[in-house]
Amino acid sequence: MIIAKDVKRYYGSGSTAVKALDGVTFEIKKGEFVAIMGASGSGKTTLLRILALLDSETGGDYTIQGLDVSTLPEAERSYYRLTQVGYVFQDYALINEMSAAENVYILSMMEGKSKIESYDIALDALAKVGLKGKHNRIPDELSGGEKQRVAIARAIAKKPEILFADEPCANLDTGNSKQVLDVFKELNDKFGQTIVMVTHETWHTKYVDRVITLKDGRIISDSRKR
Repeated sequence: MIIAKDVKRYYGSGSTAVKALDGVTFEIKKGEFVAIMGASGSGKTTLLRILALLDSETGGDYTIQGLDVSTLPEAERSYYRLTQVGYVFQDYALINEMSAAENVYILSMMEGKSKIESYDIALDALAKVGLKGKHNRIPDELSGGEKQRVAIARAIAKKPEILFADEPCANLDTGNSKQVLDVFKELNDKFGQTIVMVTHETWHTKYVDRVITLKDGRIISDSRKR
């Protein structure tokens, strides 16, 4: 499903170049729940952004679902991101003036679906993350954990093969973090959702199948738990 071979991401050039990723190689299979860990500056978010097609690699090869990303024009990359990839940001990235349902169905409408179909898709996605009945609430009427679950619903509404999450619990307390991670776990166990999540909290690893640890842009360990 995901194949990365000697992927690099450098900023700048020559002796002053910053090597955010310095040659990482791994594969992620369908249905895996993977945590990417490491200290600040280790390359976690850079790697996730490349995997989700939000950034481009400087070197190496990256294939997602059999598609060689390096050959895609930017317009095709954008369309693939919109239709095939789910991405959860740590700061929710919700529109405050919109209800939970509107924040979710806006992407379906961008894909060309009707408002009625998009609304039904949004309600289904919100129910999957435990927010049935809260579709009309705006973000200010939701807790931090509920806001993040709206963001997850938005990401899974298009039923992506892969869900990427960048520090999804960074702004949450332990209780709300557990609620969000329980949702990820259910999506993985019940629906077979492939999830790649960046985190710095070691207790989060009890939810995942595998932990990839980075240091200075390189993989220093890759361990499967089951």
